[in-house]
Amino acid sequence: MDKLKGKAKEATGKVTGDRRKEAEGKSDQAKAKAEGALGATGDRAKGVKDSLTDDDK
Repeated sequence: MDKLKGKAKEATGKVTGDRRKEAEGKSDQAKAKAEGALGATGDRAKGVKDSLTDDDK
C-alpha cells in the first residue's frame, strides 16, 4: 500500500512541480520496498528455524 501511496505522491509532485512531494513519494516507495525485503527475509529465517527444530513427530 505504501508503494502505491508513494507513486501517487510522486506523480502529484511531478504534475504540480512540487519537488518535495515528488521526493516524498520516492522515499515512500523505497521504504515499502525495504519493508517488503525485510519481511521476506524474516519469513525465510523462520522457515530455516522451523526446519532445524522439526522433531518429525
